[in-house]
Amino acid sequence: MRAPLGDFADATPAPERLDVLTGPVADAVRDWRGSVPAERIVYVDTEPEWADTATFLEHYGPDLLDRSANCVVVEGRRGGETTLAACVVLSATRVDVNGVVRRRLGARKASFASMDTATGGTGMEYGGITPIGLPAGWPVLVDPAVVDLPYVLVGSGRRRGKLLVPGRAFAELPNAEVVEGLGVA
Repeated sequence: MRAPLGDFADATPAPERLDVLTGPVADAVRDWRGSVPAERIVYVDTEPEWADTATFLEHYGPDLLDRSANCVVVEGRRGGETTLAACVVLSATRVDVNGVVRRRLGARKASFASMDTATGGTGMEYGGITPIGLPAGWPVLVDPAVVDLPYVLVGSGRRRGKLLVPGRAFAELPNAEVVEGLGVA
């Protein structure tokens, strides 16, 4: 199959590659619900040492920057309560953690989660965290620019491989909320 974006040698519908996805991501693809069929989610094989955005773009093409998204885990704290959430923004932007995210979570303070918290909470590898397969109950905040794209390149749960996902599917993820101003330049 030809990848819907980018120039990847190995592109396969994600339901056919459950064996290479982490458990939570494979379960989410297997149990997929929504208006976008699971077969439209495409797994592409990529080199794990090139997983970080800047290096990835060097090897797979700078034109993917405007069609790639990062999924970052954020902690919101208020009193003794901590809320973990995922934020999905285009790779060319950054997450407005101390403004939009903090307010949306009703937190007094918000920050990026530590690597141990992010990987331990998601069951995914650092540098490959994806909004598909996150723990039940986690808010998933999505920038509208992600939803508006025909396809978006995002992590697969591992550093090896990426998922190409129709943008509108992000708005249909469990606990997803499209949030204006989430990604800022």
